[in-house]
Amino acid sequence: MPKAYVFTRNGGPETEALADLETPVPGPGELLVAVRAAGVNPVDWKLRSGYRRPGSAEPSFPEVFGSEAAGTVVAAGPGVQGFEPGQPVFGNPVTGGYAEYTLMPVTVTANKPDALSFTDAAALPVAAATAYDGIQQLDPAPGSTLLVNGAGGGVGVAAVQIARHLGVRVIGTASAGKKEFVESFGAVHVPSGPDAADRVRAAAPDGVDAVFDLVGGDSLREVADLVVDRTRLISAGGKDLVVELGGAAVVRARNAAVLDEVARLVVGGSLRACVTRTFPLDRAGEALRAVEGGHTRGKIVIEVAG
Repeated sequence: MPKAYVFTRNGGPETEALADLETPVPGPGELLVAVRAAGVNPVDWKLRSGYRRPGSAEPSFPEVFGSEAAGTVVAAGPGVQGFEPGQPVFGNPVTGGYAEYTLMPVTVTANKPDALSFTDAAALPVAAATAYDGIQQLDPAPGSTLLVNGAGGGVGVAAVQIARHLGVRVIGTASAGKKEFVESFGAVHVPSGPDAADRVRAAAPDGVDAVFDLVGGDSLREVADLVVDRTRLISAGGKDLVVELGGAAVVRARNAAVLDEVARLVVGGSLRACVTRTFPLDRAGEALRAVEGGHTRGKIVIEVAG
């Protein structure tokens, strides 16, 4: 039977296991995909801990981890057109990406370009797509200054690159140890932590025009004061708090068109998927621990099959 990395109940790492599961059957509008790689994201361990996306159904254990994956089409469900067996794709699975087989809705599945590896493709549907949606929402003008609060993670490095591609000056907060990493993408690094707002002001004496927050909490509270016009403040890290502060949560498009666009940016050289570590499926727990620790650089990907 196909293998998958699951959690058997809500809780901590003790709920995780590598399990044998039946191959899922695609329904209307779905594809059965043989997974080659799956991206690891903070939402994965948060769902294990009990977090529920708004409007989502109650979990049916065991739940397979993983919100982004790349692989090849095995079969299409009723009514699906435009996808053939063997076709390379990437997107957002509905039955978890940390598995040898998963189901993907065609609405959030895109063709994988030949020039894009499966590993890099698996790093795009959550982090890069969130960054793309946020930059589109802010619509920064060329020459303006954008603060990316939390620039060292998967969404942060993608946001920096997309903004730089548009001709925007970017200041990125991240830990001191990520200085060279953040600067390698063209951002001005500012150490995160207490009084980070003062350090941003020193780095941008003319002020910042917009803030893209990926951290939330006290860090978001501090940098929010850097923009007078709170319509220029968005967050993917503190969605409720940013609304309290007068800003807005990142509005996700969640469609194949955005996936096509981020893939185009990667193939064109304007965006690096920035996969910094990979793990095999039987070491998925280690991949999760690395992300759950909160200090990863770029993206971690689980390579399910060669």
